[in-house]
Amino acid sequence: MGGDFAPEAAVMGAIAAAAAIGEDSRIVLFGAKDQIEAILERENCPLSTFDIVPTTEVIEMSDHPAKAFTQKPNSSITVGFGYLAKGLIDGFASAGSTGAMMVGSMYAVKPIEGVMRPTISSLIPTVTGRSGLILDVGLNVDCKPEVLYQYAILGSVYAQHVLGIENPRVALLNIGEEREKGNAQAKATHELMANNNGEFNFVGNIEGTQLFTSKIADVIVCDGFMGNVVLKQAESLYHIMKKMGVENPFLDGMNYEVVGGTPVLGINAPVVIGHGCSTPLAIKNMILQTEKTIKADLTEKLKKVINKN
Repeated sequence: MGGDFAPEAAVMGAIAAAAAIGEDSRIVLFGAKDQIEAILERENCPLSTFDIVPTTEVIEMSDHPAKAFTQKPNSSITVGFGYLAKGLIDGFASAGSTGAMMVGSMYAVKPIEGVMRPTISSLIPTVTGRSGLILDVGLNVDCKPEVLYQYAILGSVYAQHVLGIENPRVALLNIGEEREKGNAQAKATHELMANNNGEFNFVGNIEGTQLFTSKIADVIVCDGFMGNVVLKQAESLYHIMKKMGVENPFLDGMNYEVVGGTPVLGINAPVVIGHGCSTPLAIKNMILQTEKTIKADLTEKLKKVINKN
């Protein structure tokens, strides 16, 4: 029931995803049962295609996230996180309130022991056609160097096991390539990362002009303030180019509909947060991204790496 066009977009996206997921996967829909079934019947989609968990409340975008999560116990987000925490589902995705999704991630699923701050990440396109990863993209706008160092570990594990990149190259987003460049945070973080004892493949600083080339890095680490600016700039560039009639596979990679959603890294189960204005295509890709993360067994791999440290 989350998103600007719910439940229409969510159900239509789920129908499209159902035809693309593996035979061993199953989509569970949380929401108003009568509305869901009406859309399925209209689209001639058998009701048996999905498991449907009825809910009666909706967390609105205007609601206070923490209060709504507890005060609306029968909302699709709250019930969904309850299922996830109990292990009744393997992953959870929604285009609903980002704040409520983070409340559920932090207090229902909880951070992996040893993770200082979970992070939200995003795939970014490169001119080579291979996706890169940037984190954080808006959750933690102020980060200590130790937190950014841990982001490098989380991002490296994700890139290796979900994106299939062997020995992913990790870079720190900065205003110059030289190690002495940047503010106090960047300099201290670079020093930590440069002495990482083989925990990840650190390749140094990366400038904004190199973000989308993949020549230097596969994983770009930054605080949520800088990452959110980059992400929204890319989305804006995509819309500008589309209005100008430019068609290009690289630009399509900046389209949030193709990306699907932003995975939350550092918590005890796969969670993917979609854009509030998600279309059926965005919902479909959000679901497929969640399935891919589940099948990569990412959470357990992150636990092993974090606990080892």
